[in-house]
Amino acid sequence: MENTIFATAGDAIMLIGAFFIFLGAFGLVRMPDIFTRAQAGTKAVTLGSIALLAGLLFHHPEWWPKLVLIMLFILLTSPIAGSTLVRAARAAGHRPWRKGEADADADAEGRRS
Repeated sequence: MENTIFATAGDAIMLIGAFFIFLGAFGLVRMPDIFTRAQAGTKAVTLGSIALLAGLLFHHPEWWPKLVLIMLFILLTSPIAGSTLVRAARAAGHRPWRKGEADADADAEGRRS
């Protein structure tokens, strides 16, 4: 009975994590520029990965030291990587997207947005 409750809780948390990872991937496709894409990729995927690992912790409690270290590694490296990508994009001359700019470009090329 106790294992069933832990397994169900672990499955639910892993589904939540998978949903956040899906949202992060959707944000990478849907967002207009590198700055918002980096935010979607960094925040949603970090939260999704942590939730997946937390769900795995319910299934295999004996793995807790390794899983906690992996979680800490993700929490430390993912925001730094996202920040580094955004700084590199800014240094390369990319400007943040502003509402109306993409619409004007699409109209000039004859496409509809």
